Amino acid sequence: MAAVERFDIEKVTQVFQDSLRDEDDVQMDEYLKAYEEIMNFRFFSLIGSVFGFVSSDVRNKIDILITFRKDEEKAENFVTFKTMMSYEKDTGLLKDSKYVSGSRTLLRLHRGLEFVYEFLLKLADLAENEKVHQTCKVAYENTLAKHHPWVVRKGALVAMYALPTQGELLKRVCTNVPRAIEVLPEMLKNTKIVYDRTHALYTLYDLHALP
Repeated sequence: MAAVERFDIEKVTQVFQDSLRDEDDVQMDEYLKAYEEIMNFRFFSLIGSVFGFVSSDVRNKIDILITFRKDEEKAENFVTFKTMMSYEKDTGLLKDSKYVSGSRTLLRLHRGLEFVYEFLLKLADLAENEKVHQTCKVAYENTLAKHHPWVVRKGALVAMYALPTQGELLKRVCTNVPRAIEVLPEMLKNTKIVYDRTHALYTLYDLHALP
């Protein structure tokens, strides 16, 4: 039987730090590496089929951006978030309905990262024996729920009631729980810096409303 992958919070902390470019940019490769590790958190799949769909969608978005980075003719335009947004906006590609946009794809990951950040921030304040579902509900309603249709929101909120306690959840997804709790504040700090930079770039290029 294959080993179950675990969430490496120290790796996410370091890779998000490594992703920071200049004073306001984010490197694509490192961002995707960190997101790959977040996928190992398996949180979406832990709360049922509704978030299993979200997990599948996140996987698809990561793969799209990885494909851009592997394309010899296009890769240099996708080194950082700023180079990608500049390229796609300046060339008019965002108006091409047949073009699979990196900026639009990243926007979906950006929204997902907000949810992960909000949830982990609140999770850190829970006691080991406290149930997670209310914390998850608040984080979801403040973030991803704003972008989901009613049927998905309803299903997700129902599925959250099956979530375990804080201690049990961390045992399921982390190899070394005490170390994970120790490193979590730094991981959250780096995640927030990356999130804020990304958000600011979407504001700069006026791309928050990409369909």
